[in-house]
Amino acid sequence: MFNYSNFFTLQQKDKPIFYWLLLGCLLVFVMVIVGGITRLTGSGLSMVDWHLMMDAIPPLNEEQWYEKFEAYKLFPEYQIVNYHFTLEEFKAIFFWEWLHRLLGRLIGVVFIVPYIYFLFKKKLSKKLIIQTTILLGMGALQGFIGWWMVKSGLVKDPDVSHFRLAIHLITAFLTFAYTLWVALGLLESKIDFSTKFTSITKWLKVLLILLIIQIIYGAFVAGLNAGFIMNTWPKMGDQWINDAVFAIKPLWKNFTEGLAGVQFIHRYLALIVVGIIVFLWVKAAKHQVNIAQQNGLKLLLLIVFIQFLLGVFTLIYAVPLWLGVVHQVGAFFLLAATVFCVFLFKEKVRGVRQ
Repeated sequence: MFNYSNFFTLQQKDKPIFYWLLLGCLLVFVMVIVGGITRLTGSGLSMVDWHLMMDAIPPLNEEQWYEKFEAYKLFPEYQIVNYHFTLEEFKAIFFWEWLHRLLGRLIGVVFIVPYIYFLFKKKLSKKLIIQTTILLGMGALQGFIGWWMVKSGLVKDPDVSHFRLAIHLITAFLTFAYTLWVALGLLESKIDFSTKFTSITKWLKVLLILLIIQIIYGAFVAGLNAGFIMNTWPKMGDQWINDAVFAIKPLWKNFTEGLAGVQFIHRYLALIVVGIIVFLWVKAAKHQVNIAQQNGLKLLLLIVFIQFLLGVFTLIYAVPLWLGVVHQVGAFFLLAATVFCVFLFKEKVRGVRQ
Protein backbone atom coordinates (compact mmCIF):
# COMPACT_ATOMS: atom_id res chain seq x y z
CA MET A 1 0.00 0.00 0.00
CA PHE A 2 2.83 2.42 0.80
CA ASN A 3 5.19 1.48 -2.09
CA TYR A 4 5.71 4.72 -4.01
CA SER A 5 7.99 3.36 -6.74
CA ASN A 6 4.88 3.04 -8.92
CA PHE A 7 4.14 6.76 -8.49
CA PHE A 8 7.56 8.44 -8.73
CA THR A 9 10.78 8.10 -10.64
CA LEU A 10 14.24 9.59 -10.28
CA GLN A 11 16.59 10.70 -13.02
CA GLN A 12 19.92 8.90 -13.09
CA LYS A 13 21.87 12.13 -12.63
CA ASP A 14 19.88 12.99 -9.49
CA LYS A 15 20.25 9.62 -7.78
CA PRO A 16 23.60 10.33 -6.01
CA ILE A 17 22.22 13.63 -4.66
CA PHE A 18 18.94 12.02 -3.61
CA TYR A 19 20.66 9.20 -1.71
CA TRP A 20 23.13 11.66 -0.16
CA LEU A 21 20.23 13.68 1.21
CA LEU A 22 18.43 10.56 2.47
CA LEU A 23 21.63 9.48 4.21
CA GLY A 24 21.67 12.90 5.87
CA CYS A 25 18.07 12.34 7.01
CA LEU A 26 19.00 8.94 8.43
CA LEU A 27 21.99 10.31 10.34
CA VAL A 28 19.98 13.20 11.80
CA PHE A 29 17.35 10.64 12.82
CA VAL A 30 19.99 8.49 14.59
CA MET A 31 21.49 11.63 16.13
CA VAL A 32 18.17 12.59 17.71
CA ILE A 33 17.63 9.06 19.04
CA VAL A 34 21.06 9.11 20.69
CA GLY A 35 20.33 12.63 21.92
CA GLY A 36 17.13 11.35 23.54
CA ILE A 37 19.01 8.54 25.26
CA THR A 38 21.64 11.05 26.37
CA ARG A 39 18.95 13.22 27.91
CA LEU A 40 17.02 10.40 29.56
CA THR A 41 20.16 8.82 31.06
CA GLY A 42 21.33 12.17 32.45
CA SER A 43 24.50 12.03 30.35
CA GLY A 44 24.39 15.43 28.66
CA LEU A 45 26.66 17.29 31.08
CA SER A 46 29.36 14.62 31.39
CA MET A 47 31.66 16.33 28.87
CA VAL A 48 32.40 19.73 30.34
CA ASP A 49 34.44 21.21 27.50
CA TRP A 50 34.35 21.24 23.73
CA HIS A 51 37.19 20.64 21.27
CA LEU A 52 36.44 20.02 17.61
CA MET A 53 39.10 17.34 17.05
CA MET A 54 40.28 16.21 20.49
CA ASP A 55 36.80 15.18 21.68
CA ALA A 56 36.43 12.80 18.73
CA ILE A 57 38.73 10.34 20.49
CA PRO A 58 37.52 9.06 23.87
CA PRO A 59 39.91 8.54 26.80
CA LEU A 60 42.15 5.59 25.95
CA ASN A 61 43.68 4.76 29.32
CA GLU A 62 42.97 5.14 33.04
CA GLU A 63 45.04 8.29 33.32
CA GLN A 64 42.98 10.04 30.63
CA TRP A 65 39.74 8.81 32.22
CA TYR A 66 40.89 10.14 35.57
CA GLU A 67 41.57 13.58 34.01
CA LYS A 68 38.09 13.69 32.48
CA PHE A 69 36.50 12.61 35.76
CA GLU A 70 38.41 15.22 37.75
CA ALA A 71 37.29 17.92 35.30
CA TYR A 72 33.68 16.74 35.71
CA LYS A 73 34.00 17.03 39.51
CA LEU A 74 34.53 20.79 39.20
CA PHE A 75 30.99 21.37 37.94
CA PRO A 76 27.57 21.52 39.66
CA GLU A 77 26.17 18.24 38.32
CA TYR A 78 28.80 16.21 40.16
CA GLN A 79 28.85 18.44 43.24
CA ILE A 80 25.05 18.49 43.69
CA VAL A 81 23.63 15.42 41.95
CA ASN A 82 26.28 12.81 41.16
CA TYR A 83 28.70 13.34 44.06
CA HIS A 84 28.50 9.60 44.82
CA PHE A 85 29.63 8.56 41.31
CA THR A 86 32.52 6.17 40.83
CA LEU A 87 34.78 6.34 37.78
CA GLU A 88 32.89 3.42 36.22
CA GLU A 89 29.56 5.18 36.62
CA PHE A 90 31.04 8.30 35.06
CA LYS A 91 32.25 6.25 32.09
CA ALA A 92 28.67 5.08 31.44
CA ILE A 93 27.23 8.60 31.14
CA PHE A 94 30.30 9.91 29.30
CA PHE A 95 29.77 7.33 26.54
CA TRP A 96 26.37 8.66 25.42
CA GLU A 97 27.43 12.29 25.28
CA TRP A 98 30.63 11.34 23.45
CA LEU A 99 28.65 9.26 20.93
CA HIS A 100 26.18 12.12 20.45
CA ARG A 101 29.00 14.54 19.65
CA LEU A 102 30.77 12.00 17.43
CA LEU A 103 27.60 11.59 15.36
CA GLY A 104 27.41 15.36 15.03
CA ARG A 105 30.92 15.38 13.54
CA LEU A 106 30.03 12.47 11.24
CA ILE A 107 26.97 14.33 9.96
CA GLY A 108 29.17 17.34 9.27
CA VAL A 109 31.58 15.24 7.18
CA VAL A 110 28.73 13.46 5.35
CA PHE A 111 27.20 16.80 4.38
CA ILE A 112 30.33 18.84 3.65
CA VAL A 113 32.45 16.39 1.61
CA PRO A 114 29.76 15.41 -0.95
CA TYR A 115 28.58 19.03 -1.09
CA ILE A 116 32.06 20.15 -2.18
CA TYR A 117 32.31 17.22 -4.63
CA PHE A 118 28.92 17.94 -6.24
CA LEU A 119 29.81 21.64 -6.49
CA PHE A 120 33.18 20.85 -8.10
CA LYS A 121 31.58 18.42 -10.56
CA LYS A 122 28.74 20.91 -11.27
CA LYS A 123 26.08 18.36 -10.34
CA LEU A 124 23.93 20.86 -8.44
CA SER A 125 21.43 23.18 -10.07
CA LYS A 126 21.27 26.80 -8.87
CA LYS A 127 18.23 25.90 -6.76
CA LEU A 128 20.01 22.92 -5.20
CA ILE A 129 23.11 25.00 -4.46
CA ILE A 130 20.94 27.42 -2.46
CA GLN A 131 19.03 24.60 -0.72
CA THR A 132 22.10 22.54 0.22
CA THR A 133 23.97 25.63 1.38
CA ILE A 134 21.03 26.38 3.69
CA LEU A 135 21.28 22.80 4.96
CA LEU A 136 24.97 23.26 5.74
CA GLY A 137 24.16 26.44 7.62
CA MET A 138 21.44 24.67 9.60
CA GLY A 139 23.88 21.90 10.51
CA ALA A 140 26.52 24.38 11.69
CA LEU A 141 23.91 26.27 13.69
CA GLN A 142 22.77 23.01 15.30
CA GLY A 143 26.31 22.30 16.50
CA PHE A 144 26.58 25.75 18.05
CA ILE A 145 23.16 25.45 19.71
CA GLY A 146 24.17 22.07 21.17
CA TRP A 147 27.15 23.54 22.99
CA TRP A 148 25.15 26.65 23.96
CA MET A 149 22.59 24.32 25.53
CA VAL A 150 25.21 22.30 27.44
CA LYS A 151 26.81 25.49 28.78
CA SER A 152 23.53 26.41 30.49
CA GLY A 153 23.91 23.38 32.75
CA LEU A 154 27.53 24.04 33.67
CA VAL A 155 26.93 27.19 35.74
CA LYS A 156 24.81 26.98 38.91
CA ASP A 157 21.84 24.76 38.12
CA PRO A 158 23.03 21.27 37.05
CA ASP A 159 20.40 20.97 34.35
CA VAL A 160 20.21 22.49 30.90
CA SER A 161 17.70 25.23 30.14
CA HIS A 162 14.52 23.67 28.77
CA PHE A 163 14.27 26.60 26.36
CA ARG A 164 17.70 25.82 24.94
CA LEU A 165 16.86 22.11 24.87
CA ALA A 166 13.71 22.90 22.86
CA ILE A 167 15.68 25.06 20.40
CA HIS A 168 18.28 22.30 20.02
CA LEU A 169 15.64 19.64 19.42
CA ILE A 170 13.41 21.59 17.04
CA THR A 171 16.44 22.70 14.99
CA ALA A 172 17.34 19.03 14.53
CA PHE A 173 13.77 18.18 13.50
CA LEU A 174 13.62 21.12 11.08
CA THR A 175 16.98 20.17 9.57
CA PHE A 176 15.64 16.66 9.03
CA ALA A 177 12.37 17.98 7.56
CA TYR A 178 14.08 20.39 5.19
CA THR A 179 16.59 17.75 4.05
CA LEU A 180 13.68 15.42 3.29
CA TRP A 181 11.85 18.21 1.45
CA VAL A 182 14.88 18.93 -0.75
CA ALA A 183 15.24 15.21 -1.51
CA LEU A 184 11.55 14.87 -2.42
CA GLY A 185 11.92 17.79 -4.81
CA LEU A 186 14.14 15.59 -6.99
CA LEU A 187 11.34 13.10 -7.61
CA GLU A 188 9.27 13.16 -10.77
CA SER A 189 5.69 11.89 -10.82
CA LYS A 190 4.44 9.07 -13.03
CA ILE A 191 0.79 9.86 -12.27
CA ASP A 192 -1.43 12.92 -12.53
CA PHE A 193 -0.90 15.54 -9.80
CA SER A 194 -2.50 18.38 -11.76
CA THR A 195 -5.69 18.58 -9.64
CA LYS A 196 -5.39 21.16 -6.88
CA PHE A 197 -6.84 20.56 -3.42
CA THR A 198 -6.27 23.99 -1.92
CA SER A 199 -8.24 23.37 1.28
CA ILE A 200 -6.40 20.12 2.04
CA THR A 201 -3.05 21.78 1.32
CA LYS A 202 -3.84 24.64 3.71
CA TRP A 203 -4.86 22.23 6.48
CA LEU A 204 -1.68 20.20 5.97
CA LYS A 205 0.36 23.38 6.44
CA VAL A 206 -1.60 24.17 9.62
CA LEU A 207 -0.89 20.62 10.78
CA LEU A 208 2.82 21.07 10.11
CA ILE A 209 2.94 24.25 12.19
CA LEU A 210 1.01 22.65 15.07
CA LEU A 211 3.26 19.60 14.94
CA ILE A 212 6.35 21.81 15.25
CA ILE A 213 4.77 23.50 18.29
CA GLN A 214 3.93 20.06 19.73
CA ILE A 215 7.54 18.91 19.32
CA ILE A 216 8.72 22.08 21.09
CA TYR A 217 6.37 21.31 23.97
CA GLY A 218 7.64 17.74 24.01
CA ALA A 219 11.09 19.23 24.61
CA PHE A 220 9.65 21.45 27.37
CA VAL A 221 8.14 18.37 29.03
CA ALA A 222 11.49 16.58 28.80
CA GLY A 223 13.54 19.56 29.94
CA LEU A 224 11.32 20.24 32.97
CA ASN A 225 10.83 16.53 33.77
CA ALA A 226 7.10 17.22 33.50
CA GLY A 227 6.44 13.65 32.39
CA PHE A 228 6.97 12.43 35.96
CA ILE A 229 3.88 14.16 37.36
CA MET A 230 0.16 13.42 36.94
CA ASN A 231 0.80 10.06 35.32
CA THR A 232 -2.85 9.36 34.55
CA TRP A 233 -4.89 9.52 31.36
CA PRO A 234 -7.25 10.88 30.13
CA LYS A 235 -7.51 13.07 33.23
CA MET A 236 -4.68 14.97 34.89
CA GLY A 237 -4.92 13.31 38.27
CA ASP A 238 -8.62 13.45 39.09
CA GLN A 239 -9.33 16.55 36.96
CA TRP A 240 -9.59 17.21 33.24
CA ILE A 241 -7.64 20.43 33.76
CA ASN A 242 -5.66 20.16 36.97
CA ASP A 243 -5.58 23.19 39.29
CA ALA A 244 -1.77 23.08 39.11
CA VAL A 245 -1.97 24.21 35.49
CA PHE A 246 -2.75 27.74 36.73
CA ALA A 247 -0.58 27.75 39.88
CA ILE A 248 2.09 30.21 38.66
CA LYS A 249 1.65 33.94 38.27
CA PRO A 250 1.70 35.61 35.81
CA LEU A 251 -0.59 33.14 34.04
CA TRP A 252 1.45 32.78 30.84
CA LYS A 253 4.44 31.39 32.74
CA ASN A 254 2.47 28.24 33.48
CA PHE A 255 2.67 27.36 29.78
CA THR A 256 6.40 27.98 29.40
CA GLU A 257 7.87 27.16 32.81
CA GLY A 258 5.21 25.29 34.80
CA LEU A 259 5.38 21.49 34.86
CA ALA A 260 1.61 21.06 34.86
CA GLY A 261 1.11 23.82 32.31
CA VAL A 262 3.49 22.44 29.68
CA GLN A 263 2.14 18.92 30.21
CA PHE A 264 -1.39 20.29 29.73
CA ILE A 265 -0.44 21.89 26.38
CA HIS A 266 1.36 18.72 25.25
CA ARG A 267 -1.62 16.52 26.19
CA TYR A 268 -4.35 18.52 24.52
CA LEU A 269 -2.38 19.65 21.49
CA ALA A 270 -1.87 15.94 20.78
CA LEU A 271 -5.65 15.54 20.59
CA ILE A 272 -5.88 18.51 18.20
CA VAL A 273 -3.17 17.01 15.96
CA VAL A 274 -5.04 13.68 15.86
CA GLY A 275 -8.31 15.50 15.16
CA ILE A 276 -6.86 17.45 12.22
CA ILE A 277 -5.41 14.31 10.64
CA VAL A 278 -8.73 12.46 10.98
CA PHE A 279 -10.47 15.53 9.49
CA LEU A 280 -8.01 15.53 6.55
CA TRP A 281 -8.57 11.84 5.92
CA VAL A 282 -12.37 12.28 5.91
CA LYS A 283 -12.11 15.40 3.74
CA ALA A 284 -9.87 13.66 1.21
CA ALA A 285 -12.32 10.75 0.99
CA LYS A 286 -14.90 13.20 -0.40
CA HIS A 287 -12.56 14.38 -3.17
CA GLN A 288 -10.97 12.68 -6.16
CA VAL A 289 -7.48 12.50 -4.68
CA ASN A 290 -5.09 10.21 -6.50
CA ILE A 291 -3.89 6.90 -5.05
CA ALA A 292 -0.52 8.32 -3.94
CA GLN A 293 -2.19 11.12 -1.99
CA GLN A 294 -4.73 8.69 -0.53
CA ASN A 295 -1.98 6.35 0.66
CA GLY A 296 -0.02 9.27 2.08
CA LEU A 297 -2.93 10.29 4.28
CA LYS A 298 -3.51 6.67 5.34
CA LEU A 299 0.12 6.47 6.39
CA LEU A 300 -0.20 9.75 8.29
CA LEU A 301 -3.33 8.47 10.06
CA LEU A 302 -1.63 5.20 11.04
CA ILE A 303 1.45 6.94 12.41
CA VAL A 304 -0.45 9.55 14.42
CA PHE A 305 -2.53 6.88 16.20
CA ILE A 306 0.60 4.88 17.05
CA GLN A 307 2.33 8.05 18.27
CA PHE A 308 -0.68 9.04 20.34
CA LEU A 309 -0.75 5.64 22.06
CA LEU A 310 3.00 5.84 22.67
CA GLY A 311 2.50 9.23 24.30
CA VAL A 312 -0.23 7.91 26.58
CA PHE A 313 1.82 4.90 27.69
CA THR A 314 4.96 7.03 28.13
CA LEU A 315 2.97 9.25 30.51
CA ILE A 316 1.22 6.43 32.39
CA TYR A 317 4.48 4.57 33.02
CA ALA A 318 6.36 7.78 33.97
CA VAL A 319 8.76 7.92 31.04
CA PRO A 320 10.76 4.66 31.09
CA LEU A 321 13.89 5.04 28.95
CA TRP A 322 12.81 2.81 26.08
CA LEU A 323 9.32 4.34 25.83
CA GLY A 324 10.69 7.87 25.95
CA VAL A 325 13.05 7.08 23.08
CA VAL A 326 10.38 5.28 21.01
CA HIS A 327 7.98 8.21 21.54
CA GLN A 328 10.63 10.58 20.20
CA VAL A 329 11.17 8.26 17.22
CA GLY A 330 7.41 8.37 16.62
CA ALA A 331 7.55 12.16 16.47
CA PHE A 332 10.19 11.87 13.76
CA PHE A 333 8.05 9.52 11.67
CA LEU A 334 5.01 11.75 12.15
CA LEU A 335 6.93 14.82 11.00
CA ALA A 336 8.31 12.92 7.99
CA ALA A 337 4.83 11.69 7.02
CA THR A 338 3.44 15.22 7.33
CA VAL A 339 6.20 16.69 5.16
CA PHE A 340 5.57 13.94 2.60
CA CYS A 341 1.83 14.70 2.53
CA VAL A 342 2.53 18.43 2.08
CA PHE A 343 4.72 17.41 -0.87
CA LEU A 344 1.97 15.20 -2.32
CA PHE A 345 -0.60 17.99 -2.11
CA LYS A 346 1.60 20.93 -3.07
CA GLU A 347 0.44 23.00 -6.03
CA LYS A 348 2.72 21.32 -8.52
CA VAL A 349 4.58 18.02 -8.38
CA ARG A 350 7.19 17.72 -11.09
CA GLY A 351 6.12 15.33 -13.87
CA VAL A 352 8.33 12.92 -15.77
CA ARG A 353 10.07 14.64 -18.67
CA GLN A 354 9.17 13.25 -22.06
